[in-house]
Amino acid sequence: MAFARLLGGFMVLVAAASGPAFAAPDAPKSKDHPLLTRYPNSHIAEYERNYNAVEFAVGAAAGEPKRKAVEGDATVIRYFHDDPQKQPSPLQVIRNYQNAIKSIGGEVVYERLPREGDGGETTLKVNTGGKEVWVRVEPEIFSAPAQSYRLQIVEVAAMQQVVSANKLLDELNRNGFIALYINFDTGKWDLKADGQATVREIVAALKSAPALKVAIEGHTDNVGQAAANKSLSEKRARSVMAAIVAGGIDAKRLSAAGFGQERPVADNRSEEGRAKNRRVELVRK
Repeated sequence: MAFARLLGGFMVLVAAASGPAFAAPDAPKSKDHPLLTRYPNSHIAEYERNYNAVEFAVGAAAGEPKRKAVEGDATVIRYFHDDPQKQPSPLQVIRNYQNAIKSIGGEVVYERLPREGDGGETTLKVNTGGKEVWVRVEPEIFSAPAQSYRLQIVEVAAMQQVVSANKLLDELNRNGFIALYINFDTGKWDLKADGQATVREIVAALKSAPALKVAIEGHTDNVGQAAANKSLSEKRARSVMAAIVAGGIDAKRLSAAGFGQERPVADNRSEEGRAKNRRVELVRK
């Protein structure tokens, strides 16, 4: 039996009891995906990771799965169960991964339940760590005792906005503010590569307009506690400000504040709306 838990920001499947004494070794240079790991008492038999397009079932038409191609960083792993006495049913595998994804805010897009000779299939989707992630789980049934399943995971690059310095200045002069969608890991405020690229454009804009002063405002969606979101948004705003100062801008021209979930610009009931609310704004002072 297995249960799901959140560990270090990632959902993993964890064994309730220790595995068999003689588990088969994993395939060379293979590893579990950091988002979802293996069902207990199994090993990696096949592993591939590259940029690719994977077909995901998103519905059904005339009794056949209707599929959608999703491109991105694709990981394909085939797991084999080591212990015939503890091997799960195909439905157990499907439900475990569905529950794991749902517990971190994801959704079940499609499922085809197992039937004789067919282990079924499910498509899952979640937005986490600044990325849209698609998951396809396919239990496989063979005549041999060792049942297997295939896990396909595609990480789609999140919305990235690296504006030019000229556009940034134009927006500030025309509207008085500009919203920047800088990606942070969940619960973190350290700038990632795309965020650093955005900061370089901010620095360039401020250097070209020496009289310009801006407030840096952090905003979040409504997932989590309001107080924690406000604190997190302030830390993110201060992180951006510190990076701008490190780029050569006088701190006296800047200020930083966090508003958490207090000022949404879109509907928090959808992931698209929540993504728009997770932003950093530059406001002309």
